[in-house]
Amino acid sequence: MLLKFNELYTKYNLEIKSVIHIGAHHGQEVHLYKEVGASDIILFEPSPANFFILEQLHGEKCELYKLALGNENKKIKMNVEATNKGQSNSILEPKLHLSQYPHIVFNDKIEVDMVTLNDFMTIYNARPENKNKKYNFINIAVQGYELEVFKGSKETLKNIDYIIAEVNRDFVYEGCAQVEEIDSFLDQFGFKRAETNWEGGTWGDAFYIKIR
Repeated sequence: MLLKFNELYTKYNLEIKSVIHIGAHHGQEVHLYKEVGASDIILFEPSPANFFILEQLHGEKCELYKLALGNENKKIKMNVEATNKGQSNSILEPKLHLSQYPHIVFNDKIEVDMVTLNDFMTIYNARPENKNKKYNFINIAVQGYELEVFKGSKETLKNIDYIIAEVNRDFVYEGCAQVEEIDSFLDQFGFKRAETNWEGGTWGDAFYIKIR
């Protein structure tokens, strides 16, 4: 994550209740969520290799789901690499990524289960033990597939106050949504992009806060 979570938390006086992290990798941010008092944390990570490590590190502290998120419920192929410890895995085909990071080789495709966040949360919230859990923060990094995830999250977004999302201003992956498309979509739900870090050049992190 390029943005400094603790700085955002202080600057915007965030009130984070519970967290949904999509594309959790190894759960590097979990300690940050715990430090600010997040009561519950859901981590989504579809890669079996990454998920195995995630379980070892955070299986007792968080709820873990070996799922990809998108705009449909289906099985789908994911491009995977090992050079970058699976951090560049993507549903989309790599494009500029190949020339920008030639040392990262996508050497396999695996089939993963994809669900919409709306459908997942409908089932999740129906369980008696979850009825009082209030998830109001999303952190998402799914290598250009963010807009498709948001399209499958329309009902869930109504209850979200803050989002940190990986964003693109060029086609790092084939057909990846550009930051203006993310801005426009999230605007429908009252979100404004308040901070952006373009340290990646063609890609970066954006912080969105609900203003209405």
